[in-house]
Amino acid sequence: MPRHDPLRQPSGIPRRRLLRAIRWVALFALAVAVLAVLLVTQSVEGWHPHMIIATGVGTFVTVMLAGTLMLLIFFSSSSGYDDEAAHFQPENDEP
Repeated sequence: MPRHDPLRQPSGIPRRRLLRAIRWVALFALAVAVLAVLLVTQSVEGWHPHMIIATGVGTFVTVMLAGTLMLLIFFSSSSGYDDEAAHFQPENDEP
């Protein structure tokens, strides 16, 4: 007979908090990307549009990925799911 999953179901409140935090990370990533593009255009005399696009997109994606992964770790830890996974004991613990 199948067992009930012992993990509790998340409500919508943590998901809304996570999405709001991701929006803040996206805003920060956009600001860092704009700053990087400005620094590149001021320091290089013969800049090309491809270089500016690559700098902006690369900086945005890097900061967004790093920030989102850190947020996911933080929210996973604060949700309590990690506590239940840490106490896992297999049924057939035979050597």
